[in-house]
Amino acid sequence: MRSGFAALIGQPNVGKSTLLNRLVGEKISIVSRRAQTTRNRILGVVTRKEAQIAFWDTPGIHQPSNALTRYMLKLALRSFEESELIVWMVDATNPSLAKTKQMLSRMQAASKPTLLLMNKTDLVAKPSLLPLMDECSKLHAFAGIIPVSALTGDGIEEFWKALVALCPEGEALFPEDTFANQTELQLAEEFIREQTLRLCRQEIPYSTAVRVEHFDESNRVLSDTRGKNTQGLVRIEASIYVEREGQKAIVIGKQGQMLKKIGTAARLSMERMLNARVYLGLRVKVEPRWSNSVEGLKRMGYVSGE
Repeated sequence: MRSGFAALIGQPNVGKSTLLNRLVGEKISIVSRRAQTTRNRILGVVTRKEAQIAFWDTPGIHQPSNALTRYMLKLALRSFEESELIVWMVDATNPSLAKTKQMLSRMQAASKPTLLLMNKTDLVAKPSLLPLMDECSKLHAFAGIIPVSALTGDGIEEFWKALVALCPEGEALFPEDTFANQTELQLAEEFIREQTLRLCRQEIPYSTAVRVEHFDESNRVLSDTRGKNTQGLVRIEASIYVEREGQKAIVIGKQGQMLKKIGTAARLSMERMLNARVYLGLRVKVEPRWSNSVEGLKRMGYVSGE
């Protein structure tokens, strides 16, 4: 048996969250085409008979511009220290090797086995992959370079076998049925934020946050007259935070239509996760410049209040 932690590292929007969801087999990390969607380190645990590997899905490494992005970069870099293995991901359609080389210097001091995962290969012509892989091999002494498509699953088994071979021997770190470190409440918040980013598109910046204020699962499982459990109801009340009044109007939309769309899409994800019907109440609140101060991050639950 082998076990260990692996950090998924790379520039924003290279497909780290899509890969984690593919490996775990559950949606535990939200996915968006827009950069910096992942704000916290999300742990996904994959357990098979030969190994248990816990993956850190980290925020994309970037140049920080405010308190929120500084916090996100700190989380990503901390993963180097707490992992036995590093998985460096590159977008095969837009490798940006100059930026990759610059960012690799941040982790080379860690001196840990590193696999280069070339993602989104389903979107590029196969003959162009070999020259790109050769160019990448000159950036760092990678333990391996593996082309994959996290979206389709191509190359994922090869990646898993290569990672297991590098993983140290050891007992499982988590119970066999563990697959994530996020609570259902945290996942509910992320599902709402995911749909806000998806539906509002370019109109809403990444200074949008979500806080669940009420999570009542007292009627989650009900019994019928024969004593058989049936699907119950979970009541959730949440607030979407933005930084300006104009952003609030966009999220609400004309006659509340945008907020209704966000709620409907998020509720469907929650019902699949909770295996119950969900009543979801949403509000939109303005919290000026919360993303630009430590105090604001505390109010949004990103850092502790200590």
